[in-house]
This record gives sequence, C-alpha cells and structure tokens, in this order.
Amino acid sequence: MISSYRRFLLLCSLPVFSLPMPLAAQEAGPVETGPDHEHAEEENDYIIVQGTRLNRRVQDEPIRVEVIAGEEIEEKAIMRPGNIAMLVNETGGVRVQVTSPALGAANIRIQGLEGRYTQLLADNLPLYGGQAASLGLLQIPPTDLGQVEVIKGAASALYGASALGGVINLVSKRPGDEFEADILANATTRNGQDLTAYVAGPISANAGLSLTAGAHRQSGQDIDGDGWYDMAGYDRFTARPRFQWDGDDGSSLYVTLGAMTEDRVGGTLPGSTVPDGTTFVQAQDTERYDAGLVAEKPIGDRVSLHLRASAMRQDHLHRFGAVVEDDRHSNAFVEASVAGTSGSTSWVGGLAYQADSFRSDSFPAFDYSYKVPAIFAQLEQEATHDLTLAASARVDFHDEFGTRFSPRLSALYRPGDWTVRGSVGGGFFAPTPFVDAIEAAGLSRLEPLGDLEAESARTASLDMGYADGPWEANLTLFGANIKNSTRLEDIAADRVRLVNASGTTRIRGSELLLRYKQNGFTVTGSYVFVDATEPNPAGTGRQRVPLTPRHTGGLVGMWEEHGKGRIGVELYYTGRQELEDNPFRTRSRPYVHLGLLGEIVLGKISLFANAENLLDVRQSRYDPLVLPQRAASGQWTVDAWAPLEGFILNGGIRLRFGGH
Repeated sequence: MISSYRRFLLLCSLPVFSLPMPLAAQEAGPVETGPDHEHAEEENDYIIVQGTRLNRRVQDEPIRVEVIAGEEIEEKAIMRPGNIAMLVNETGGVRVQVTSPALGAANIRIQGLEGRYTQLLADNLPLYGGQAASLGLLQIPPTDLGQVEVIKGAASALYGASALGGVINLVSKRPGDEFEADILANATTRNGQDLTAYVAGPISANAGLSLTAGAHRQSGQDIDGDGWYDMAGYDRFTARPRFQWDGDDGSSLYVTLGAMTEDRVGGTLPGSTVPDGTTFVQAQDTERYDAGLVAEKPIGDRVSLHLRASAMRQDHLHRFGAVVEDDRHSNAFVEASVAGTSGSTSWVGGLAYQADSFRSDSFPAFDYSYKVPAIFAQLEQEATHDLTLAASARVDFHDEFGTRFSPRLSALYRPGDWTVRGSVGGGFFAPTPFVDAIEAAGLSRLEPLGDLEAESARTASLDMGYADGPWEANLTLFGANIKNSTRLEDIAADRVRLVNASGTTRIRGSELLLRYKQNGFTVTGSYVFVDATEPNPAGTGRQRVPLTPRHTGGLVGMWEEHGKGRIGVELYYTGRQELEDNPFRTRSRPYVHLGLLGEIVLGKISLFANAENLLDVRQSRYDPLVLPQRAASGQWTVDAWAPLEGFILNGGIRLRFGGH
C-alpha cells in the first residue's frame, strides 16, 4: 500500500486547473442568511447566485438562496480549517448530524429532512457523488471557497433525485489579475493539526490557474477513559487544481481536478474491548478522484449555450471489527442547456444524464447502478417592478424507478422595505442501502434489498423579510410531507432489513432571524422550531422523528475591521431530541454551546485563536457512548445527540501574499 506521505506528494504533482466564481462575488463581503432588501442592494450587487442557473443577483432570486461569503467564510475557516461542517452548521434551519460516532461521520439535514436528501455540489457539479458519503462532509476544507449557497426544500426540479431536501453549492474562489497565496497552519488541544494552502494567479489576460492543497491529522482521543475513541484518528491529504478561461465574447471554460486520500480509525483502543469481551476496531480508508468542467458560449446578445460535466470515483476499505468491506462508488454526470432572455422573461431548457453506481467486493448483493436521463426547463417572469414569478420542472427517466416529474413554483414580491418569497416543490429520491445506521455499521447484517419504492416529498415555504437602517428581520414558515421514506427494521438479534415506512412523515416549522449591523459590529439572533412526526412502526399513532430537536437558537456577536482583526462570541442552544434504540434514555438533554474567537492582523500575517465548547458539553458526561450489547444492525454505539469531543482550543497563523 502506498504510504500517506507518498500519496500526498502524488496528489500535489497533478496538473493545475481552475474554475472561478465571478470575481465580483468575492469582493462583496459577508452575506449571511436573512433578507436582501433595497437598502442592502449596494452591498449585494456583486453577489451572483450560481446554483439556480440564471445567474441573478441574490436579491432578485424568486427562490430563496442563503449565501455565505467573504469574511464569514474566513471566520469559519480559522475555527475549523479541516472541513466545512461548522460553516454550514451555523446556518439557520441547517443541522450537521453525526451519523457514525465511531468515525465521526456526519451529514447535512435541512429543515428537519434526512441528510441523504441533501445534494452537495461544487461549482454546480456533483463532484462528491449523487449521494455524498457521510464522511465526505468532513473531507472538504473551506480554504478555497468564495461563497456557499444554500437552497432549502425540494430542489429536484433543479438537480434531480439527489436534491429532494435541498442543495448546498460550494462555489470556489476565482483567480484575480495578480498572484496571490494563502497559507494557514492550525493546531488544537486535542492533538489535531491542519496545514492548508491556496495559490492562484493569471497565466494570460483571459486565463487563470489555482491550486488548493491540504494536510490534516487528528490523533484518536478517548476523552472519558472507557477504552473507546470519542474522536477518531485520521490522516488526510487533499489537492484540487483548477483552470479558468474567460473569452472576450463572454465565453468561459472552467476545469477542475480533485484528489483526496484519508485513513481514519476509531472503535476500541489497543488492549480494550467492548462489553462482549472482543475488540472492535472501526476504520475506513478512502481514496477519491474527480474531474469536472463548466463551459458557456454566447449566441448573440440574448442566448447562450451551457455545458456541465463531471465524473467521480471513490474507493473505500471499511473495517467493522472482524468484518472487512471493500467497495467503490462512482458517479458520471453531463448536462447541456440553452438559456436566454426576452424582455422581462428569462428561460433555460436542457437535457441531463446521471449515472450512479456502487460495487462491493465483499457483499455484491447490494450492488446497484442507476442511469437517469432527464429533461428540464426553467422560466422566470418579471410580472411587475415588484413581482417576479418562477417555474421549474424536470422529468427524470429512472431506469429502476420509472418516470418521475419534479416541479417547483416560486414567487418574489418586494414592496418597499419588505421582501416576500413563496415556494412549493416536489421531488423523489432513489433508495440505496446507505441510511445512517448502515453508514455506521456496514452491510454485513443487512438483508438484500427487496422491492423498495422511491421516496418522494412535497415541500413549501413562505419567507418574509424587512430591513430598516442597521436592522434586519426575517421569518420563514416551512413544511414537508415525505412518503415511502426508508428505515431499518430489526428482524432478528443480528439481522436488519430496509423497508418503506407506511404513512407520511410530516415536518412543520419556522425560522426567525434578527440582525443589527453598525460600524463593524454585528449582532445576530436566530431561532428555529421544527415539529417532525412519523407513523409509529407499531401502528399506534404517530411519534416524533428521532434526533430532530424542536427548538434551537443562537446568539452571535462579532466585531471586525478589515486589516485589523476580529473578536466574536457565539452561543447556541439545542433543545431535547427524541432518541431510539438508546437503553440509557428516550429523550436527550438540552445543551448550550459557547464559543469565543479572536484574530489579529499584522500586515500579511494574522494570528488567531478559537475556543469551542467552553462549557465542555459532552454526551459521555451523561451516559456511556458504547451500548451494553451490539445492536441488530451491528452498531456498537448509541446515536450522537450532543458533542462528543468536549472543549477544544485551536489556534494558528495565516500568511497572505500578493492579491489586493
């Protein structure tokens, strides 16, 4: 096996290519969740949303798109340089849920919907697969991000089956007109280290290159001394070269290559055992390679041709105690479309094809290969100066689950200082074996899949925002009905099967955001309510969806001045959650997460320190993490409902060269 160091050298020797987000979008500064109104248009003029295909300014989008950019990304990058989990977790209505306490794997839940329904994109491309693996979220550094776009609710009309619950689009930085470099070194009190670098520059008047690379290490930590790793150990190396070309006639070409390798180990410590007296090491070795391109060619003044294409392969070697699973996931995607404008009307129409496959050398009964051609169309109409209407529709011809129609209707109304958005949509999801418990326990105890039905959802939202001077307020009401959702069912002490749940899972909720911003000071308060219920498997009424807190809230205060530094404090509250298959409790305890951040800028050098979880909240302070006996699925831990790592202090240095 190639050593991790040699693999890292191989990754960094790949040729350099790049795609950028519009340069102006990088210069716009932070744009967090919340309303975009006329008084803020000067600040937001350069924030161009890419995830909805029509490249409109964020304040002109009928679909509500929450954009994180500029200083906000830089702030989260120094808090957690190794992955984007914290970056998306602190967006209202978005929750990062740990799916495998043994390895620390996690996925993204949007407005209470399961994490497998969230489509993770990079520059509008599915570079992490149609259904991103739970560890994928923890393997993406934020080093080269220019903005992050969050679309909530069924977005299958835009991106097909994988976007049933919403879309997270990671938009990369664009090379500027001069050389720039950003190097960050970080260390934590839990013996973790990160080293990341971003280098970019022009190669001609119309073309630029960039390279992002990172090395990340974490030693395994048994914080409560029970012989089980509360934090998995890992060594990870990443490299992503990009190329960007912009023609004088408006044509453009973006090419990206990516490579990542990681070895991750959790479970029992050497010499320790689980309650049945055996050792249970849980480990995963991952190698992922991907490539993508985005091209655009204008035809006249009002019509343009667009092409997007990508391919990804991810190889896994899992270990679940004595069981070793060797498998690979692959994804291929291509989309061609025509877009145009005519007066107050904008439109897009096109064809798409996506293929997702899974191959297991250990358990070939679970192999699948989905091939899905599709046609889609979008139409936006500025009915009046204050009212814009939008419609999207997509028909997927799934080779396993038949023809599926996914619509979405949206409206934007902006009277004065108010902004009102409404949206309804529907979509579907093609079931795979990889629900959360299987990600955590493997395939060895799962029965071969039967005749599962495709999962489907209908979602709706109403968003109202108001802005006056330094004050902003936003209220969102949302709901979703999910049919045929898949879940695990125990059929023996050591066997489970995947079935479609009978009845409908219902989610209703609201998000409230208040913000005051003046003279470098920003204070943001947020509150999210989620009422999620599902049919009781015993057939006796309904029950609350596990691991979905009804009440969450946050209060964030930040002072920052460009070129000098920043100081911030964050407080987040997570309410009680229903639990299942937990012998220690049926409901979790509420908890508060408190953090403190400081950074000082000294010319091209900045020094930073970040204290996370100052109250040292840990799930293992209340109950053991390890089960008294192994679950039917094969999992040895209870579900994670609170932080596992406790208090962590990290700090480091950031060096910047060139650029503006």
